[in-house]
Parts: sequence; structure tokens; C-alpha cells
Amino acid sequence: MSIPVINYSREEMRKRVALFKDLKGFDGGLPDSDYPSAKRKLYNVIGFQPPEKDSESETSPLGDDAAENAAIKISEGFNMGFVEAAPGKGPMMHNHDTNETFMPITGRWRCCWETDGKVESFELGPQDTISFPAHVNRRFENITEGEPDATHWLLVIVSGNVPKAEFSEGSMTELRAQGYVD
Repeated sequence: MSIPVINYSREEMRKRVALFKDLKGFDGGLPDSDYPSAKRKLYNVIGFQPPEKDSESETSPLGDDAAENAAIKISEGFNMGFVEAAPGKGPMMHNHDTNETFMPITGRWRCCWETDGKVESFELGPQDTISFPAHVNRRFENITEGEPDATHWLLVIVSGNVPKAEFSEGSMTELRAQGYVD
């Protein structure tokens, strides 16, 4: 059996092109968006459609604002976006119902996960990659030194057609205690 070949016009393919200079970043749409250490900008390149939510701690992995504004609106089993953050910034602990893979484009990033009541981590530089399995609490943080005013970029790839993120119970408790969510 051979793989069928389809033809796409230039106009059809243009809908599947995202020029970096035209990407729009969003800094809201997540429970931790206003939390000082979690400030970041999220760029939805491919996919990331808004999921159905069962609780206030659930959202699209790139947040509802970015999810509604994909540069390439397809659902073909994966999603891709960027995170732009200053040193010391990154999301609070959360998990996904699918795989999530990170690759720093610029800067240094600490990628953490919870296991057996403790937090483990790896530090990654440009082109290094870490792939978290579904249902593992994780977070990342820009740890670039010597550039306090510079932001850096992290590539994010998440599997699935409509992946869901959920902030950990500890993150939601902290956000409530500090008045960032009800």
C-alpha cells in the first residue's frame, strides 16, 4: 500500500506558514499569568486550540489567549509554540494530559519536575532538549546569567489535538493565598 499524495496550491500552503516576525505574543490566559515570578509571553505557532475545562486550574498549555490565536490553525496530533521570558521567570508547577517537549532557542533554562515529594531538574542550553511524559508535574525557568534585562526563547512542542494543562494543587493554593485567583 502506498501513501497517497495530495496537491496543495500556493494559497493553501500559505495558510500553513507562520513568519516569526508576524507572531503575536500573549501574556495572559493562565492562572499564574499575573504572578510576578511567572511573567512570560506565549506564542502559539501551530495548534493549541482551547480545551474544554473541568476546573479553574485547567487551560490550554499556552493559555487561553494564545490558544485562540494560533498562527497555523491545524489539529494534526501536535502543537508548537514559543515562550519568551526574562531571567528568573517561568510558569508555576503544572502538568499536561500529553507529552510536552522543551528546547531552548536562546539562554539557559532549568526544567524541573516533581517526583516522590521532591523537585528534580536539568539545566539546558540552546538546542538541548527535554521531553516530559504526560501527567508529570513540571515547570521551567529562564536562568540565564549576566543579562538581567534580556528575554530568552524556549520552543515548546505538545502532543495531541487539544492538549490540556492543569496547575498543581500547590500552585493553585499559592495563587489563591496571594489573591491571584479566587
